[in-house]
Amino acid sequence: MRRSRALLMTCALALAASQASSGCRAATTTTPTRQPSTSAAVLDAAAPGAAATRDGFRATISSIDGDLAEEMTGASWREGCPVPLADLRLVEVRHWDFAGDQRVGELVVHRDVVRAAARGFRGLYRAGFPIRSMQRVDAFDGSDEDSMAADNTSAFNCRAKTGSTTSWSVHSFGRAIDINPVENPYVSGATVLPPAGRAWLDRADVRPGMIVAGNAVIAAFPGWDWGGDWRRPRDYQHLERPLVRSPERS
Repeated sequence: MRRSRALLMTCALALAASQASSGCRAATTTTPTRQPSTSAAVLDAAAPGAAATRDGFRATISSIDGDLAEEMTGASWREGCPVPLADLRLVEVRHWDFAGDQRVGELVVHRDVVRAAARGFRGLYRAGFPIRSMQRVDAFDGSDEDSMAADNTSAFNCRAKTGSTTSWSVHSFGRAIDINPVENPYVSGATVLPPAGRAWLDRADVRPGMIVAGNAVIAAFPGWDWGGDWRRPRDYQHLERPLVRSPERS
């Protein structure tokens, strides 16, 4: 059973600790409800002063077990991957879509970076930065190409580095996140991935959902390397926090 099952968190749940009825719209999702595992931890990132931007962010962190482990096996994870499922965590976060509505998305990252990732998405939520889609790549049977074409924000995927058949991608370690791939394409010479990203090659024409130097995404993920700073390839969608810095990235 390989389907994305995001946790539906309503305004009443998300804002119970803040302003429960201050004109909020219910968070929506297109996937079935997931109940947090017994080991789940909830990060309530609302803080004094947050109401001055956009308050009500929530993130739920869970271990990989049961149905989720079954869904991932054979899709984003398989025997021989460089990290075991026990080292990975599911993080479900509230975010804004391009219509200005709240949604709940999910991705998988390494346990060492899960709280840093949640804090990063808290920064994007407060800044009102839109995310088109956020599903685990299991919804695409582990296909990076299909996930990118759907403009899907994702993280863990046990796969080779783009352009290689022998080196693991940083995504294989759960230490990289790709955000809005269409608005932030991978560019290497004449190669643009996904192909629809050609409409966003002019990085001076800043539009919603784009990652550019100094914007909300860079500020929200301090300590993460951004592929837009690389000379070749330029991987505008890509943020990573590897154990060892290396030119063999993406």
